[in-house]
Amino acid sequence: MNLVQLQAHIQAVDTLDRPDPGYFHKLIEEGGELAEAIRQDKGGQPDLSELKGSIAEELVDVLYYVAALANLYEVDLNTSFDLKEQLNKIKYGR
Repeated sequence: MNLVQLQAHIQAVDTLDRPDPGYFHKLIEEGGELAEAIRQDKGGQPDLSELKGSIAEELVDVLYYVAALANLYEVDLNTSFDLKEQLNKIKYGR
């Protein structure tokens, strides 16, 4: 799944239709859970039975809320990523 497909999938299944601090609050919460998983060194690619509480699970949760916020504010993450890379090339000579 690429970023365009991810945003489309989240748009289809998560239908909050107004700006709401809930998505941002969830992003911060999931960031905290990611920090805890990193602190506990729960890395690697787990299978389904090991997913709960892993870095992999928390990264997906963070990505979900980033994409949900992007949808809410009509931001195309794929285009924005490409534009940001162009800025980084100028700034860092990449």
